[in-house]
Amino acid sequence: MSTKYKFKNSEGCYFISFATVEWVDVFTRKEYKNIIVENLKYCQNEKGLEIFAWCIMTNHVHLIARAKTGFLLQDIIRDFKKHTSKLMIKTISNNVHESRREWMLDIFNQAGKANSGNKDYQFWRQDNHPLEVWSEEVIHQKLIYVHNNPVTEFYVDNAEAYVYSSARDYYYNQNCGLLDIIFITE
Repeated sequence: MSTKYKFKNSEGCYFISFATVEWVDVFTRKEYKNIIVENLKYCQNEKGLEIFAWCIMTNHVHLIARAKTGFLLQDIIRDFKKHTSKLMIKTISNNVHESRREWMLDIFNQAGKANSGNKDYQFWRQDNHPLEVWSEEVIHQKLIYVHNNPVTEFYVDNAEAYVYSSARDYYYNQNCGLLDIIFITE
C-alpha cells in the first residue's frame, strides 16, 4: 500500500483535494454546492475542522485545513465524505428538475457496485491526496492554486469574484465569504 498520500502528522496543515467518482460535474448547481458548504460549517463547529482556504469546483473540492487538538483530520474528512455522499445521492434522486439525474445516479451506482465497501452508491473517489504544507512557500503556492482554480477554468475573471471559495475573504482581508477561515499570513 502506498504511503505517498497519507495524513502522517496529526498536528499538520494539509492541502486536500477530493473528487466525485468519474469526475462527474455535480457541483454546477448552487443547491449541491450549498450542501458542501453547510457540511464544512458543521465540521468546523462540531468536528474540529480548521479551514485556511477552500474552493468548490464542478467535480472536486480543495481545502487547506487542519484538525484542532483532540481531533484527527483523516477522521473529519472520512465523516464529511460519508455524510455528504449519502446526502448528495438523496438530493439528486429527489430533484425532479435535475436533467442529469438518471445519468449521474447510474454512474454512482456502477461505482458503488464495483467497490465492495459500498452497499449501493459511491459518490466520492476514495482518495483525498493530502499533502502536508510544511513551509510558508508551499502554503502560499497551494493558497494561490486553490484561489486561482476558478480563474484557470474560466468561471470568473478574478478569483475574489467566485463565491464558492475563500478568495474573497483574502481579497477583503476579512471573513466575508460563506465559511469562516483562519487567515494564512505572510
